Amino acid sequence: MSKHTVTLIPGDGIGPEITTAMRRVVEATGVDIEWEVAEAGASVMPRYGTPLPPEVLDSIRRNKVAIKGPITTPVGTGFRSVNVSIRKELDLFACVRPAFSIAGSGARYDDVDLVIVRENTEDLYAGIEFEEGSEGARKLIDFAASEGAGVIRPDSGISLKPISIFCSRRIVRHAFEYALANGRKRVTAVHKANILKHSDGLFLRVAREVAAEYEGRGIEFEDYIVDATCMQLVLHPERWDVLVLPNLYGDIVSDLAAGLIGGLGIAPGANIGAECAVFEPVHGSAPRYAGKDMANPTAEILSAALMLKHLGEEVAAGRVLAAVRSVIGAGEQVTYDVKRSTTGSTDGAVGTRAYADAVIGAM
Repeated sequence: MSKHTVTLIPGDGIGPEITTAMRRVVEATGVDIEWEVAEAGASVMPRYGTPLPPEVLDSIRRNKVAIKGPITTPVGTGFRSVNVSIRKELDLFACVRPAFSIAGSGARYDDVDLVIVRENTEDLYAGIEFEEGSEGARKLIDFAASEGAGVIRPDSGISLKPISIFCSRRIVRHAFEYALANGRKRVTAVHKANILKHSDGLFLRVAREVAAEYEGRGIEFEDYIVDATCMQLVLHPERWDVLVLPNLYGDIVSDLAAGLIGGLGIAPGANIGAECAVFEPVHGSAPRYAGKDMANPTAEILSAALMLKHLGEEVAAGRVLAAVRSVIGAGEQVTYDVKRSTTGSTDGAVGTRAYADAVIGAM
């Protein structure tokens, strides 16, 4: 059995508790992992003067694989987002978020099995912005007018939406390769090309070009406008397979998909680049629940299952997923949020540690 060294970032709030639960579950599979702990987030600001010390990125670059808990970005410090910074620094261009039904979760649907593949580096989240009244904003307003591109009010803040051929091609190709590797049958490109001709229009054009490269390989291709996609996800969630989207739409639609399966508490996530991969739940740090042994670690544990699969430990990943399904399906050793969703009451709910014990016992 191979030995793996993995960077572990506990995070803030409930992060240390749910990553401890995850670590126990992973170790119970028997996979040989050496955890290299790296601290990041609001809690390290007093020590390092930054929520993302360089040592954290160095550790991930060295080990190539990391798993993290939720991180709080300090308010009013000039830092946009620790999570975004990690993705940008390591060029983790693909955010992969599976959404699948788990019996007993209390979700509104029981037949969801889809994957969101979100471009992670550009679009409006590139952070290219100009404050209202700034010289940059005034220049852009004048430039747009001189080019006949449209009138922008002088009291506007402006955000730019870059969509490139390079980034569009690699994210769509990643979606097709994911589909091939995981036995998926359809890739849907989601866009607003009917309105945004030169950004989303470019994304759609490139998606069609990439799709043509995969013809005859058993993967169907289609495209959908983003608002229609949201409606159809709610009406017919069972019809969707792999969806590939630009950054902003991917963020919104992935949370919608999490809502279909019972919420962010059971939604795993992965950020994949050419060199490194970082796995994480997508929920917040929930500081008011910190230290109370209440938090649901399912999303963290399922993110670890994605990590195990990435490491080539597919048997162990399958055992973790099966154990989570078994425990949640039985409904006896579940945390307060799942108990409330299924029974309307938190009576009989267990804590973070006891839930992890149950998952370990089910393996």
